[in-house]
Amino acid sequence: MELSFLGGPQPQRGVGVVAPFDFALDRELWRWVPDDVSLHVTRTPFVPVEVSLHLARMVSEHETLAEAVRALSAVSPEIVAYACTSGSFVGGVAGERAMTTAMTRAGEVPSLTTSGALLDALGELGARRIAVVTPYTKSVTDALEEYLAEAGIEVTGRSYLGLTREIWRVPYRDVVDMARQAVAGAGAPDALFISCTNLPTYDAIPQLEAELRMPVISANQVTIWSALRAIGREAVGPYQALLDPAARRGPAAMGGVAPAAEEPPLAAVAPAAPTAAAEAELVAEADVPPEEER
Repeated sequence: MELSFLGGPQPQRGVGVVAPFDFALDRELWRWVPDDVSLHVTRTPFVPVEVSLHLARMVSEHETLAEAVRALSAVSPEIVAYACTSGSFVGGVAGERAMTTAMTRAGEVPSLTTSGALLDALGELGARRIAVVTPYTKSVTDALEEYLAEAGIEVTGRSYLGLTREIWRVPYRDVVDMARQAVAGAGAPDALFISCTNLPTYDAIPQLEAELRMPVISANQVTIWSALRAIGREAVGPYQALLDPAARRGPAAMGGVAPAAEEPPLAAVAPAAPTAAAEAELVAEADVPPEEER
């Protein structure tokens, strides 16, 4: 059969993605990507450690990331993104900048991290006071709040799940419930941030923006938004304030879903009352000398 009449394939722009070994949301990343851009995803080596500050440090060692970036260089991406929130905030603002520099140097291609992209997104939205949702334990959530404080961002309320494994299995309803709890009584934050690239958020963002009447951003969203912006492209996604300036005037301006009416607010706790898993971690942490946690 003669196939010479076929055109294509369509030329593709390349975005490299370095993800932790347990990352399971490749498909979610692609949902923000336009048709003429391809994601080239690689992972860090497996380590037998649960989600913790220790794991965040291990998967984010400069040489580990450099090897991943060098592997991606074979397909010539225009930008490389490290898609890990805790791994990129665990060293503070200076640590995130050093990480980006090490990646850029290793692959001779511009690089960014999720935590760096988060600060860029908050700057884009003009948000200085935010509510935070995480699937993490208390210690990892504390480290995120410290990173944000160092960057001049105030956390007005937060909610966390206390998970140490299989975060990608969290359903949207739990994400939405945590968001409501973090925002309730939080003193009118400028935005809500949902942390962790392994936590599903794509379809929850429009619902939360319509209900909460504020910009809602997530780890995967800001990572892809920042990477695409760096190569002159725009992320795609319905009714998401970060991606469409019109949505920043409120979901009603875009014909978004009306907020839920007469729904009793959840009790506000900052930090939120931890789950049973989080309480167990608090007990465990109390028995561990500070130098061991470090």
